[in-house]
Order: sequence, then structure tokens, then C-alpha cells
Amino acid sequence: MAGLFDSMDIRGVRLKNRIVVSPMCQYSAIDGMPNDWHLVHLGSRAVGGAALVLAEATAVQADGRISPEDTGIYDESHVEAWARITRFIVEQGSVPGIQLAHAGRKASTAPPWKGGKPVGEDQGGWSPIWSASALPFADDYQTPLALDSDGIRAAVLAFRTAAERSLRAGFRVIEIHAAHGYLLHQFLSPLSNRRSDAYGGSFDNRTRIVLETVEAVRSVWPGDNPLFVRLSATDWVQGGWDLQQSVELARILSSREVDVIDCSSGGAVPGAKIPIGPGYQVPFAESIRREAEIPTAAVGLITDPIQAAAILESGQADLIVLARELLRDPYWPRRAAKELGVELEPPPQYARAW
Repeated sequence: MAGLFDSMDIRGVRLKNRIVVSPMCQYSAIDGMPNDWHLVHLGSRAVGGAALVLAEATAVQADGRISPEDTGIYDESHVEAWARITRFIVEQGSVPGIQLAHAGRKASTAPPWKGGKPVGEDQGGWSPIWSASALPFADDYQTPLALDSDGIRAAVLAFRTAAERSLRAGFRVIEIHAAHGYLLHQFLSPLSNRRSDAYGGSFDNRTRIVLETVEAVRSVWPGDNPLFVRLSATDWVQGGWDLQQSVELARILSSREVDVIDCSSGGAVPGAKIPIGPGYQVPFAESIRREAEIPTAAVGLITDPIQAAAILESGQADLIVLARELLRDPYWPRRAAKELGVELEPPPQYARAW
């Protein structure tokens, strides 16, 4: 089984170790444009030694941003701004990746430190917002409009166009965000999808937009470049999306040239009772890896190097995705290497400290 500092080849991309920077929204952009904050935030994690640095949930349409401060790749002007960041990541020996997303009915909200609630046009928000069905996320959220067939086609095309821009911006990995209660997950989950057309009801119908999105992205994403999909393996609510449906979808995605399933959970509806604890989502990565026979990434309260190494060595996952721990310590991979007795060459500017 793999070790935390073993390399991994995925298509034409080599990851120097198994540590991935999770996409983490920074709510610091203006009109979708990444800036110096994003350069330093992502660049410092590359300097810290992570193999794959995934940029935050990046909107494929302006009205698909979670907040007015979200990054985007829905305009040509975003390409060079992202290219500046990807160049730096590559210079540090890491691989730049981007998570492409559409917030759906969870769009037009304030950043967490401003309350995270829906915002109106006077605060930079917008209306309408969109979803699989005209069901608000919560009582104090806007009621979205259900996407019609033209709207669905436009959203899928937006993911494709965003993938083309991502390639020109220098990204080597794309992750399609189909988790955490955002648009694609809203179609997957019976809790948010009450449609009676070809995109609702049965498993095949509810997964249709995800498969169409994967096909659209793959049509422009080079064969040498990996494609990930992030899934919420369960909604943690009876009658919602669950692990067995995730396994079945992962099997299909594997046959559609998806390379890795990034295994998270929750987010479809408020109030779900989630048994949060160290590594609480790792069993999802293990089940999907075993039953769907596709590489997986484990994420969620993985904080300790020995814990991370054990997940890989026991065959529960192929990659370790770190979020808050890397916010606390951008140099976690270097600290982990020291703890596990692995030699990592530091940047020459920092060599005197190691």
C-alpha cells in the first residue's frame, strides 16, 4: 500500500506525494477575480510541500457564486489572473488544480464572518438563483427557480467553457464540485430534487446532469490531465442521497474517464445530524474505493501525520485531502515528513531552517 510521501501518477501528471490542499473558499475576490490573497494562500501551501494544490470552489457562472466575494472563471479576464497563481505553484514543484462549481440555491450569500446568510442586491447579491426544484435551502433563503432544459444546457456548457479557461490558465487537474448541497448535488439528492422530467425521480435521471457535465468537461480537458469529482457520499438524512448511490455513481464515473472521487459528505439540507470526529468520512472513501474500484481521496478531520499515513497504508484511500489543518499550518507536509522520518528538500530560501 502507498505511503504518505510516495508519488502517484494519474494520467500524465505525477504527484510527488499523497497530500492535497482541499478547495477552501476565501471569500476575497472582486467580480470573481483572484488576487494577491489567493496567490499567497495557495502559493504558501505549495511552498509547504503539498503535491496538489486545489483552488477554491470557483464559479462557472456569475450567478453561481456562493457569495459576491467568490472567485470565478466565467470571464476571459479571469484567465491571466489565475495563470499568475498556477505559475507560482508549478515553480514550487506542486501541481495546480481547480474546483469548478455552481452554488445553485445556496448562491448570493454573505461570507461566513458576515453571517453567511442570503444578501440582496444592495449588498452585491442577485436574484434569481437556480436549483433543480423551486425549494429554498432554508426558511430564510431565497426560493430558487427550477432550471428548465435550456438552463441546464447553459450550466453544463458553462462547466465546459470553464474547463477550457482552466487549461489556458495553467491548471493540470480539474475537480467538479458535486457535493455540499451545491447545484449538481441539488440534482442528485431527492431532498432537493422533486422534478418529474428527465432530470428527476429515478437514480438515472437525478445523476444525468452530473454525467453530462463530466462528458462536457472531458470533451475539452486533455486526456493527460486528471479529472476528479467531489461527492457528498451521504446527506446524513433518511431518504436523501446515500453511500450506495455514491458507489453506483462512482462506478459510472470511472467508466466516463473520471480518475478520482473526492469523498466528502453533507450539505444538502440544514440540520443534518453528522457524527463528526477524527477521520469521520474516511469509511466513505474506503467503501467507494473498494466497491466502485476507483481511486479515492479522503477528507475530514485528518490532522495527524500518523493518522494520515495509516489511512493510506491500510488501503482506505489513495490521497489525503487536508483543509483546516493546512489553514493552521501551511507547512504541515514538511512537519509530517520530519515526524515520519522522510527527507524533504526545502526551498533554497528556507534551507537554513531545516
